[in-house]
Amino acid sequence: MEIVFTSHAEERVKTRKISKEEVLEALKFPTTVIKKYDLYYYQRIIDQRGMIEVVVDKTEKNIKIITVYWI
Repeated sequence: MEIVFTSHAEERVKTRKISKEEVLEALKFPTTVIKKYDLYYYQRIIDQRGMIEVVVDKTEKNIKIITVYWI
C-alpha cells in the first residue's frame, strides 16, 4: 500500500512541527480511528507534546494524507 502526502499535508507537517515519522506512526499505531464522510481520522498521542490527528482518504491501494494537526 502506497502512502502519499498531499502538498497541503507536507506544508502542515512543517508549520506544525510534526515529523513525517510521527505521522506514519499515527497511521500504523493509532490511539483512535474515526471514520466520517468517507475519510479516516487517525489520532495518536505523541509523547508529552500532545495528540495529533491525521486525516486520510483511503482506497484499496493508496492512503492519501490530506492534512495533519494538533488536537
